[in-house]
Amino acid sequence: MRQLFKQIFATLIGSFLGLVLFSIIGTGSLFVLLLIAGNRTQDAQISSDSILVFDLSKPIQDNTPTLTIAETFLEDEARTLTVKTVLNSLEKAKTDDKIKGVLLDGSNGSNQTGYAVLKEVRQGLAEFQESGKEIIAYDVNFSEREYYLASVADQVILNPLGNLEINGLRSEQTFFAGAFDQYGIGVQVIRVGKYKSAIEPFTRQDLSEENREQTTALLADIWDEFLTGVGEGREISVDALQNVVDERGFLLATEAQELGLVDELAYEDEIREKVKGLVGTGEENESFPNVSISRYNQVQKSNTDQEVSENKIAVLYAQGNIVTGEGALDNIGSDRAIKEIKKLREDDNVKAIVLRINSPGGSATASDIILRELQLTREQKPVIISMGNVAASGGYWIALGGSRIFAQPNTVTGSIGVFGVLPNIQELGNNNGITWDSVATGELAGLNTISRPKTEQELAVYQGTVNEIYDRFLTKVSEARNLPKQRVEEIAQGRVWSGKDAQEIGLVDEMGGLESAIAHAAKIAELGEDWQLQEYPKTNPFEERFLKQFIGETFQSHKSENIADQRLEKLRNAWEDFRLLNDPNQTYARLPFEFWLD
Repeated sequence: MRQLFKQIFATLIGSFLGLVLFSIIGTGSLFVLLLIAGNRTQDAQISSDSILVFDLSKPIQDNTPTLTIAETFLEDEARTLTVKTVLNSLEKAKTDDKIKGVLLDGSNGSNQTGYAVLKEVRQGLAEFQESGKEIIAYDVNFSEREYYLASVADQVILNPLGNLEINGLRSEQTFFAGAFDQYGIGVQVIRVGKYKSAIEPFTRQDLSEENREQTTALLADIWDEFLTGVGEGREISVDALQNVVDERGFLLATEAQELGLVDELAYEDEIREKVKGLVGTGEENESFPNVSISRYNQVQKSNTDQEVSENKIAVLYAQGNIVTGEGALDNIGSDRAIKEIKKLREDDNVKAIVLRINSPGGSATASDIILRELQLTREQKPVIISMGNVAASGGYWIALGGSRIFAQPNTVTGSIGVFGVLPNIQELGNNNGITWDSVATGELAGLNTISRPKTEQELAVYQGTVNEIYDRFLTKVSEARNLPKQRVEEIAQGRVWSGKDAQEIGLVDEMGGLESAIAHAAKIAELGEDWQLQEYPKTNPFEERFLKQFIGETFQSHKSENIADQRLEKLRNAWEDFRLLNDPNQTYARLPFEFWLD
């Protein structure tokens, strides 16, 4: 028996030591890989007479997306771009003698970046062009988003068997009311604002007149921005472009060339030869020197001796649904947000804050908590708002914390309204043999049950809450924007506005992107040229590589081109948005759950 215990003990000790040794070796190997990945950028050099390659298939986000452990080892070219990465690269490339031009390459797939961000990028391309360097755009099949960027180029080239989609914008809404009826799921809603259409998918089978009206107006403004930009780039009138849209919609390569929308038709090998001629590389079968936007930005960072300044302008990114609590890494958790804001407020080196919002809203309670922290901060230092693709409803609520609001003409904003969704599964349960019974000590004890529809008294309680929060929303807008409350009520009602219209009615101060907001922050903080930019929230390398993986956050680097897959993905996202409704009052300031443009 003693010998048996010795063997067991020895086995346990051996297993433990083996596990420790394995952990040390594994961790050491991972450290080596991380060091290699980190040094890879530093070792990279940019060849003389290079072309800056901008892959138009890459989605462009406001801040750095979350990465899985495996994705941290991907080449920079395989990762999603950020607005700052693109704009910084174009700005540096203007005066970099090693960069001879830009190639806009759309041949790797379609782009789903929002039009407001695309406008910022297009402006950056136009400013690069002013340096006298050439921009060449090439694609096999131009989508409207890709063509919007490509139309600024000196040469727009299309594959001979390719095509150009230019058929206008369309917003489609999925409605679940019929399915809910079929499966026995009941939904009761309370709302304020006749344009507050976020609840319509659960109560209707088509668009209401109010929703159709606001969506039509919004699309018209976004489309007008598209036509104006493309028209100027290609020297074609807006009316002529609209005729192409209405009469043709989908152009084969030869048709696009005949109409002046593209300059040449060429295959990829012919593009390589054209670019080689641009940079002066004449060797046969030799590729031209090139560097991607991502790699160029990283090399510039590592090779540039930046002057250190104690004065910081902080760019704080607020992206995703607004939820109470900590939230996940891809949404705006009120607890995490106020910690970041408070930290920036208490940092004496941070002289101004630019809050970059890309959010459809969410919890009214969480939005107000974040707004309060911004207001406290604004009493001590400037807070400037930069709106991205979407800053509406709860996203607009938190924007009220800034002293000046910047937006693009095609930003989606407004939607000042409040709603609540109260589901129940009584019929679904009954149809499957499930019933409920209860006892209670008060008439309203069942306020939160989903086993039955709400009573009239219970609905009145929720409606009163929604009315009160909506009134507070109006008051906050009135005070922050210096508008009469009656006027705010007229332009509120849950209506969505484009950035262009929002400026006209007083909800936005100025048209401009992130760079404009940063410049304004430096100006009112009276920093001159003595300042540095810092981006938040920050995570250390180990948080980025390990923590995000352990809590289940992933980043999908490749989007399917299959239409059915894309539609299913949109439905999945709509369900995820619904799942994130966690306001303690069951009241939400949010855009429709599935607002997208095609």
